[in-house]
Amino acid sequence: MNLQQPNSNEVTQTANRSRSVSPVSGICTRCIDGCRGNCEVFKSSFRGREVIYPGPFGTLTAGGDKNYPIDYSHLNIQGYAMGAEGLPSSQVGNPDNTLFPMVNTETAYGRGTKVKMRMPIFTGALGSTDIARKNWEHFAAGASIAGITIVCGENVCGIDPGLELDSKGKIKKAPNMAQRVEQYRRWHEGYGDMIVQMNVEDTRLGVAEYVIGELGVESIELKWGQGAKCIGGEIQVDSLERALELQKRGYLVTPDPSNEAHQAAFKDGALKHFERHSRLGFVDQEGFMKEVERVRKLGAKRVTLKTGAYPMRELAMAIKWSSDAKLDLLTVDGAPGGTGMSPWRMMEEWGVPTFYLQSMTYQLCQKLAAKRAFVPDIAIAGGFSTEDHIFKVLAMGAPFVKAICMGRALMIPGMVGKNIGLWLQEGANALPNTISQFGTKVEEIFICYEDLVAKYGRDTVKQMPLGAIGLYTFVDKLKVGLQQMMAGSRNFRVSTISRNDLMALTPEAATVSGIPYIMDAYREEAEAIIND
Repeated sequence: MNLQQPNSNEVTQTANRSRSVSPVSGICTRCIDGCRGNCEVFKSSFRGREVIYPGPFGTLTAGGDKNYPIDYSHLNIQGYAMGAEGLPSSQVGNPDNTLFPMVNTETAYGRGTKVKMRMPIFTGALGSTDIARKNWEHFAAGASIAGITIVCGENVCGIDPGLELDSKGKIKKAPNMAQRVEQYRRWHEGYGDMIVQMNVEDTRLGVAEYVIGELGVESIELKWGQGAKCIGGEIQVDSLERALELQKRGYLVTPDPSNEAHQAAFKDGALKHFERHSRLGFVDQEGFMKEVERVRKLGAKRVTLKTGAYPMRELAMAIKWSSDAKLDLLTVDGAPGGTGMSPWRMMEEWGVPTFYLQSMTYQLCQKLAAKRAFVPDIAIAGGFSTEDHIFKVLAMGAPFVKAICMGRALMIPGMVGKNIGLWLQEGANALPNTISQFGTKVEEIFICYEDLVAKYGRDTVKQMPLGAIGLYTFVDKLKVGLQQMMAGSRNFRVSTISRNDLMALTPEAATVSGIPYIMDAYREEAEAIIND
């Protein structure tokens, strides 16, 4: 298997000088005294801990590029020459009634009042990072008009410069969170939802009390972890005053901004930023059940859980406790994940890869179902970006998996659309050729623009953030691609997609996933036909 070598990667802005590299250490086979760089060891010799993280901070998202032994490319989708699942019997067998645009891509999740979505996808957690903060309006409006759920990630209230706390240290006012809720609701049409995520810090600050009681948020997500890292969330802070403020609020800030040596290093310019970290959470069943009940008593209509790329033991806890608590959704996030602010080597080397984690999830959910226990709706996250990913994850996890959580893939369109708007403000000549080849006006550039005008009216669409139109356009691409794949596999509703619609291309993928090996899939039926 072709695995990435350590010690150099574009994400850390490092590279080996030599053509030949030791595969284990990633160090050049000929390391010369006097080398001008720029491998990771070289850069770390003077920038130290700064090289742990992707950079430049605040301007990027990063995703691990480790090539795992098995992934979703080791599965292929079955296509059939007869039948049509999910259609009235009167339509089956009539080619005029089984055109791919007739495929229904809607899904729903939850126990009571289900959340409907126009596509079986939703965003990753968009929390306190600069990327999420700067682009939230585009992401939120885009999710709303596309009819999918958006997740507001951890620590948004805790880092808000305008945060006001009461005498008990609980949130009294968090302007940024209030603005995020308003920007989502402005365009919301009844499909999808805004979920607010909570970690240890958020719980201590009283985020649930504030967003439910003051802002009317209906869905809360408890967070155990994510696929990108096994430590709490972090951001970088580029001012001493801000670092001291966050430290005063109770966050772990490193290097310690109250330390005189670190203050001097910052003033000298050697130390260019501080890091704000969240605490590690500790889970136990009694505490978990109490927290779910507490959040429900506060008025939450839906409670969900996000867990990370932990071993099968923690995965079993997440599934079983979600079952006992009758949660509305459990999101299982596999390695390597993608984020703008996770330790790079951790993102590469930590955790259970998504393919394996989903296989474990299916096996454990099967065991619960066999006991006739409640199985929570499942979503799978961990590096997805295309319509075939959506189909494969739904099929591999059927009937338990209801949706796919997409991180970077749903952020990119928001940023692209936003930047098109910024370039157009500078003049058509500022557009890169990759865009200007299609036109120099928004009506020419965005293929879905007139569709939105037909639905909302031209004056309303002009008020939409262009990043929202970018996200809507990308989701439309996913929808059409998914419809085509579903039609080819004769599935006209998401709920009819099954594990029978996949084949494993290697024995190893078949062993891990339980999906039939390509040479075994439908063999019995085939032989029965031949022997008839």
